[in-house]
Amino acid sequence: MQNTTLAIRTQQLTRRYKQVTAVDGLDLAVRRGEIYGFLGANGAGKTTTMKMLVGLLQPDAGQVWVDGHEMWSASASLAAKAALGYVADRTMLYERLTGREFLAFLAQLRGIPRHQADERIEQLLAILDLNERAESACGAYSFGMKRKLALAGALVHQPAVLILDEPLNGLDPVSARRLKDLFIELASGGTSIFLSTHDLATAESICHRVGIIQRGRLLVEGSAAELRQLATASNLEDVFLTLTAREMEATI
Repeated sequence: MQNTTLAIRTQQLTRRYKQVTAVDGLDLAVRRGEIYGFLGANGAGKTTTMKMLVGLLQPDAGQVWVDGHEMWSASASLAAKAALGYVADRTMLYERLTGREFLAFLAQLRGIPRHQADERIEQLLAILDLNERAESACGAYSFGMKRKLALAGALVHQPAVLILDEPLNGLDPVSARRLKDLFIELASGGTSIFLSTHDLATAESICHRVGIIQRGRLLVEGSAAELRQLATASNLEDVFLTLTAREMEATI
């Protein structure tokens, strides 16, 4: 796969915590316009990987490229970070700001002209059903509303790459459906989406490919159909359980 077709690439990405190797020589390649599901049990290395992808955690070894820019290169790091939007597993907001003020602040940090920012913010508030609470302080938002506002913040600069850690966590079924439709729409327009989720039915329904990580290593990747065939399973949940169990048995 040529580098020009890739939105995210890692090479031998590694991170250790004292005696524990959380991510071990990870090679990933995510295409432009692809929704890539990153699956794994708790402690498998998903969040550590994502923090290295977005520049929050420096690898002990290996490299990361986002939209063709090397994340940990002094000359390219800013361009890599400018190309991505990130929603962490734990939502971090300025709770005294209103939802609209929070988005305007992020737009200003991104250097978006005021008139363009105002138009973009209105679009995002409407898309994510936040209009009615746009003038309320973020601290008064429900958990699900905070998740949606964090996503709006990640989208305000129209990034080429979205990296999302459990983006549907805490959302009601209607909001979750709207976000899944939004992800599909964004990908069809060329945005690449790298998401971790424990909702395997969601991964199966919207992801072009999924990768399963276990003990810091990529166990297997492919389309849901390819993995079902590999594991002789009828759905992605059974694939996950079967393949991870096989790997555990092989290491005992």
